[in-house]
Amino acid sequence: MQHILTVFCLILLLGSPTRGEDLYARFFLDKTLRVDLYHSGTKGLESFSLDRSLLEGAWPGSRVNLIDTMNLGEYQVRVYDRVTGLLLYSRGYSTIFNEWQTTDEAAAGVQQTFSETVRCPLPRRAIQLTIARRQRNMTFRELYSIIIDPADPTQICKELHKPPHKVRGLMENGPPAEKVDIVIIGDGYGLEDQQKFHEDARHFNRVLFETHPFSARKDDFNVWTVAVESPESGIDVPDKDVWKANALGCMYNTFGSPRYVLTTENGALRDAAASAPYDFICILVNDTRYGGGGIYNLYATTYTSEQNEDQKWQMDYVYVHEFGHSFGGLGDEYYSSSTAYNEFYPEGVEPWEPNVTALLDKANLKWANLLTEGVPIPTPWEKSAYDSLEAIRATLDRLAPDYYEKRAPLHSKAMEILRTSEYAGMVGAFEGAGYVAEGLYRPAVNCRMFSLSLADFDPVCSAAIERMIDFYSR
Repeated sequence: MQHILTVFCLILLLGSPTRGEDLYARFFLDKTLRVDLYHSGTKGLESFSLDRSLLEGAWPGSRVNLIDTMNLGEYQVRVYDRVTGLLLYSRGYSTIFNEWQTTDEAAAGVQQTFSETVRCPLPRRAIQLTIARRQRNMTFRELYSIIIDPADPTQICKELHKPPHKVRGLMENGPPAEKVDIVIIGDGYGLEDQQKFHEDARHFNRVLFETHPFSARKDDFNVWTVAVESPESGIDVPDKDVWKANALGCMYNTFGSPRYVLTTENGALRDAAASAPYDFICILVNDTRYGGGGIYNLYATTYTSEQNEDQKWQMDYVYVHEFGHSFGGLGDEYYSSSTAYNEFYPEGVEPWEPNVTALLDKANLKWANLLTEGVPIPTPWEKSAYDSLEAIRATLDRLAPDYYEKRAPLHSKAMEILRTSEYAGMVGAFEGAGYVAEGLYRPAVNCRMFSLSLADFDPVCSAAIERMIDFYSR
């Protein structure tokens, strides 16, 4: 009899929370739980350990869409109720660590540790937080688990940390819980650069929302700026032996790539970001070298000063392109530029990114619903002619003073090939994507994720972006 009563009470406790807001009200408080982790390992090996758990301000995310339905990212954080085992919250994301695992350094057995953060609404009672990683068959396998009990005074630091950064609402369209919230943060902006930071933020925000499909969904976003003052102007440029005391630690030469800009100072970044409600982070770096970076559900970076007046459009390209990575989970569609990655996309494995496919099953192409009728799969395009131009461009020194002068005719011819291609403007499966020339395919002959140009996002990328907007704002 006692056993029956226990089961009956458990059924009553669980109920049937069919709506996300019911789940939120029942299990969460209107605060944010931030969990900082150490992610360590080398190629083929990894482990997690807890750094700290702390309390942040009001939960800025959706109170309706708590369980991730995007199926994007290399990792997924999951939060379960400790008593019932009910899944309360999940989010997919990717990391600097998983990119580093594909480098020569990791292949040589070097061990590295990176700081990472996962966030969720503050639970009312004990939770089990787990981290899972995607396997070759695209399913997730749990790698780490920890119990966090808000009733335990030693587990969560509840001192509300308020960094002395000035926060402004650049674009406000409604409550954070009902909008996609972007926080724009500056790195390498000294005291004398603060006006430039706000001008840069306004410029790049305008550029993003002049780009389809963001232009049609502007009302679904809030954008905040956090003015971080660095002791010095500029960021680190290791290959030029330039070292700056920049507040957030952004630097060029990530993984040995001169143009790849990331920061590994996760704590400083997250402390600054917490000054505003945010779902996604954009970092503007106060430097003149072409560069940026974007990792899904982590952040995007962009350089903000261009010495060549006629090349300023490249900064606009970078900002939107990198946000495509960090917001939409979009993969790079280009394949002719050098990277530090080895087997970033393992042969025979279908990429999780919505705009890159290994075409392992032509009958079930992931963007089949967007295919242009009558387009052959794979889709032919003028690849040989395009590759011959890219081979010449690859021999040029990007940092040389005459680089743009020498690149101009090559770039012009390459853009003409893409513009006049037989299947331009159509959706198919065009070979060449994900850093490899053969074996991976992209949806369109050209797209903001493919060429260094101000091309629009193709229909597949646009659909992925719209889906993400819907998830965070509805």
